[in-house]
Amino acid sequence: RTQKNKATNAHLGLLKAKLSKLRAQLISDQTAKSGGGGGEGFDVAKTGDSRIGLIGFPSVGKSTLLSKLTGTQSEVAAYEFTTLTCIPGVFKYKGAKIQLLDLPGIIEGAKDGKGRGRQVIGVALTCTLLMIVLDAMKPLTHKKKIEKELYGFGIRLNKERPQITFSKKERGGVNITVAPGCKLVGMDNEIVANICREYKVANCSVSFRCNATADDLIDVIEGGRKFVPCIYVLNKIDAITVEELDVLSRCPHYCPVSAHQEWNLDGLMDMAWEYMNLIRIYTKPRGQIPDYNAPVILPAKRVTVSDFCQRIHRGLLSQFKHALVWGKSAKHQPQKCGKDHVLEDEDVVQIVKKI
Repeated sequence: RTQKNKATNAHLGLLKAKLSKLRAQLISDQTAKSGGGGGEGFDVAKTGDSRIGLIGFPSVGKSTLLSKLTGTQSEVAAYEFTTLTCIPGVFKYKGAKIQLLDLPGIIEGAKDGKGRGRQVIGVALTCTLLMIVLDAMKPLTHKKKIEKELYGFGIRLNKERPQITFSKKERGGVNITVAPGCKLVGMDNEIVANICREYKVANCSVSFRCNATADDLIDVIEGGRKFVPCIYVLNKIDAITVEELDVLSRCPHYCPVSAHQEWNLDGLMDMAWEYMNLIRIYTKPRGQIPDYNAPVILPAKRVTVSDFCQRIHRGLLSQFKHALVWGKSAKHQPQKCGKDHVLEDEDVVQIVKKI
């Protein structure tokens, strides 16, 4: 393996910035040339509490999976490119309505517009969770190829948004601050400054609050990145041996299933619920028992009573007096709370309005 010294790292950082810049320019030029008239898009109305997209190469079992999970009939056949448009379906799980999209099979070069790939990836950008469907009988190199297509379109799989703050200034050069306990991986202050200058930014402030690489910095400077959780659905496991399945099941973010035989579909839905990171909040009308059949579904990242009220109705906050909360977030049952109280999964909330 070739050793990389400081000068090589600086050169590699600049090359990454130039490649990313040229790739973004190429995509924008192709969009401008097509003028929006390059064919019919996939205009699918978003319904339910969350959206999952099924992505994969042709004939890997996406349509069968949609049919088994939602009951929606999507054309299934033994030949490739059976599905030519986006087929939506909805299934209920733990009280949540989840929209499942069967997207047409993508091919290599999808990010460059081949085989309607850009329309497919464009719909993937609107999804809360992606399921990359793979055929257990085909090489796992298909996984890398799909990841490459999604990466080229700005989709980052199973990765947290880097905690980097980038702001331009009028003067003062490039100011770099690194939080205690964090470090720059594969770059130093000089490389950071060179990457900024590559984007014609001579005066800026860059603050790192995580262990960051050159790719992370480029993503923040360019913007327009989508960080999406992803499950690799290994389909057709009924056609491989138990020993092969044991090897494949050790891979991270994998869920082995057989859509045709309906094997492990419950496990797939459990895993999808975990990756979507949603919580259920039950409503309780005054003097009645809580409604456990229709929970309010919210993202799990610090959900307050204020977020809960806005999800029910925008005008509810102006009439808000206090809330009564039962559940894990309450110190006693019930607890009288304000709008900044942080809720947890399966809490029961009763809103008391101003008279």
